[in-house]
Amino acid sequence: MKIRAALCAVLSCAAIAFAADPKPTPEEARKFINDVEQKLLLLNVDAGRADWIKSTYITDDTEIISAKLDEKAISATVDYAKKATRFDGLKLDSVTERKIKLLKLSLTLATPVDPKESEELTRITSSMEGTYGKGKYCPSGPDSCKDLEQLSKIIADSRDPQTLKEAWAGWHAIARPIRKDFVRYVELANKGARQLGFKDNGAMWRAKYDMPPDDFARELDRLWEQVKPLYLSLHAYVRNRLREKYGDAVPATGAIPADLLGNMWAQDWDNIYPLIAPPNSDPGYDLTELLKKRNTDWKQMVKYGEGFFTSLGFAPLPGTFWERSLFVKPRDRDVVCHASAWDIDADTDVRLKMCIQVTGEDFLTVHHELGHNFYQLAYRNQPPMFRDSANDGFHEAVGDTIALSITPEYLVKLGFLDKAPDPSQDIGLLLHKALEKIAFLPFGLVIDQWRWKVFSGEIKPDQYNQTWWQLRQKYQGIAPPVDRSEADFDPAAKYHVAANVPYMRYFLADILQFQFHRALSQTAGCTGPLNRCSIYSNKAAGAKLESMLSMGCSRPWQEALEKIAGTRQMDATAIRDYFAPLQQWLDEQNKGKPVGW
Repeated sequence: MKIRAALCAVLSCAAIAFAADPKPTPEEARKFINDVEQKLLLLNVDAGRADWIKSTYITDDTEIISAKLDEKAISATVDYAKKATRFDGLKLDSVTERKIKLLKLSLTLATPVDPKESEELTRITSSMEGTYGKGKYCPSGPDSCKDLEQLSKIIADSRDPQTLKEAWAGWHAIARPIRKDFVRYVELANKGARQLGFKDNGAMWRAKYDMPPDDFARELDRLWEQVKPLYLSLHAYVRNRLREKYGDAVPATGAIPADLLGNMWAQDWDNIYPLIAPPNSDPGYDLTELLKKRNTDWKQMVKYGEGFFTSLGFAPLPGTFWERSLFVKPRDRDVVCHASAWDIDADTDVRLKMCIQVTGEDFLTVHHELGHNFYQLAYRNQPPMFRDSANDGFHEAVGDTIALSITPEYLVKLGFLDKAPDPSQDIGLLLHKALEKIAFLPFGLVIDQWRWKVFSGEIKPDQYNQTWWQLRQKYQGIAPPVDRSEADFDPAAKYHVAANVPYMRYFLADILQFQFHRALSQTAGCTGPLNRCSIYSNKAAGAKLESMLSMGCSRPWQEALEKIAGTRQMDATAIRDYFAPLQQWLDEQNKGKPVGW
């Protein structure tokens, strides 16, 4: 008894029972998972704090410390996930059953059992992210260096083909050193996933969506086919207008060069709106200019985002948010400027990490990231294992749903505009929004389509770059502006590839946000065009949103969707509803001209 008591002081009694009794029981399963979720909560909080420091103070030391704590948390999760298989086949209560399922599917990276390989994998992933974060293009020595923020501004603002091409090629060159580590990362990530019973790491990612992986893949195809006609119309219109600007550099029937679309990855095209705006259809305002005229600073940018949520009935952000977040790029150190929302302690310590610029784009990004933070706060009273979104697409969709309510009428309420532009000018507004949302959809598919094929072995290391551009041409109709070879590694010039972050959530979010917006607009009583509906200050819409957010992932995502939209199936028809006037207009512009590539 003394030995057992001493062991229980170090381990849990549930763990001792687990070891002593080879025949598991439902009660043992319940105790096991309840104990595990508390232990993992502590480990993940420690790892989260180290990750925060690594991202806001990039040094070799912070990378090493973060990697060790990440490894500790990941290894524990893998260990517990494997132990949880002991309860397979038991009839369990619904809460215990879901917690165990989520435990097995909680990893985006399963480290191998071998300690040396486990340490190697976490070190590699930390190093790849660090290489991305420190990336700079230095055309003529250290004094000429430009980071991603500066290069992205060139891509967004310049209209000189040579300048654009150089900035694009300069940034993409930073990914070349990541290639060797990425090959090893794929090997080790697959090994860890297979030890958990998955075919490969991509199959593990696809298993997270409360439906069989193959069914999920078919669901993505169904959703893409619903919106593909709108993308083809947009692509054809943009290509024709860019030909007017750049001549034969843009082919009449082929793919558009990636550096001419206003974004480093050509994932959204709204920065080129001035080049392709419809004649006599000025949206009536420039959000960036409106912000600057009001002398808006970074804090007010965030306050606008917070104010939208509080207008719906949500409590304000906690004081620690303002004390601990990173809002502007420091002058004295490297940081990962990629905007992200953090939930450090799975309670109230939520933070924003962003190098805020006073632009219309960052105004929308702030709303998006705060959507994550308010979601995190809404489900904080759930058991630890349920403190996450219904699926990862939900997390990304919430803030963008709010951003869809940033209508001219909303800007009038904020005092940005004296009156809303006439609805006859909506084609311009819709085109601008389509350049952000519709242009993104195929890119949202490509990132993980490529990685799934890499993880499965369909794409070999000596084909990484070639197949990357084949997929981008197939789905996006986009081509590289300069010759590429296997000496390049262009996928890792995108943060999510370098940092092991699954990307399909963003595609799902682009679908779901319009479905959420349509449902919440109906709750708010909006009877006008969907693109003119805003739920700002509507408490009924806020209550419906909060009822979904507070569920966390305690139930399958289909139930959470039903809570807000009244249906259990994702539906892209809301996108077609939102952009219906634009689709008609685009088709008129494209008459007699080639569509597709």
